[in-house]
Amino acid sequence: MKMTGFSYLIKEGFRNVWNNRIMSIASICVLISCLVLTGSAVLFSMNVTNLVDKVSNNNETTVYLKNEISKVEAVYIGRDIEKLKNVTEANYFPKEKALEDFKSTLGDEVFDNMKNDNPLPDAFKVTMKDLSKYDKTVQQIMEIKGVEKITSQKELARKLSSINNLVRILGAAIVFALGIISLFIISNTIRATMYSRRFEISIMKSVGATDSFVRIPFVVEGMVIGLISSALSTVALLFLYDGITEIVISLMPVATIPFKNVFWFVAGAFVIAGLFIGAASGFLSIRKYLKKEGNEILGW
Repeated sequence: MKMTGFSYLIKEGFRNVWNNRIMSIASICVLISCLVLTGSAVLFSMNVTNLVDKVSNNNETTVYLKNEISKVEAVYIGRDIEKLKNVTEANYFPKEKALEDFKSTLGDEVFDNMKNDNPLPDAFKVTMKDLSKYDKTVQQIMEIKGVEKITSQKELARKLSSINNLVRILGAAIVFALGIISLFIISNTIRATMYSRRFEISIMKSVGATDSFVRIPFVVEGMVIGLISSALSTVALLFLYDGITEIVISLMPVATIPFKNVFWFVAGAFVIAGLFIGAASGFLSIRKYLKKEGNEILGW
């Protein structure tokens, strides 16, 4: 095929998008929804995985003491904890320091009131040598008189992993459903184009036009729809992600992945997905017409 002929077919694909702009806009909106939801699920999963990795790599465990324990008794409890074979160190964390850390969250007025009657317990930040012996070490610590309870970020990591797995499953189901819907709507958009050009297609087939020559404009139409959708989806996800991360950070001090760090990954994935869905829609829509010849396309 000459370059002039190929250029003509590409232009026809772009012209088809404009001529069927109402259906094209509907296709673009559905595909944007699909891509944004997919991107949101992936970014959420990446952030949770990043948080889980950080939590899992932190082998620090907090040991809370009973409220009635004095400072002197707390010192002896700390020594008992450090005597355990699997404990590297046990750093004392007084309740005054814990309350100070919550000052920005509580506000000055509440903080001043709680200063006189601090409900928080004293604690120890315990570091273990071997995390495979974690459960056994926790049991030994709990047997020490004066210990109230123990919290570990390992449990948080397990919960976050469960949430992450649930989001992946739900995200995959939603993406699959929206992907099918996108294929259906884009295919219908292209079918509308084919119906309006059925006489032209009939003539081309009658004079011996190859399947590729007939197919290319419709595949290009689908790819243009996919490309426009991918660009708009990237912009939409940028604003959505930044807005959500700002809210999350204001509620809890967690480190999130900046969108600029994943921009090219997201944009590239969206372009590939948009072009693939668009091309697949065009290819599948025209296939049944290519099996017919001349008057069969017109139903004569």
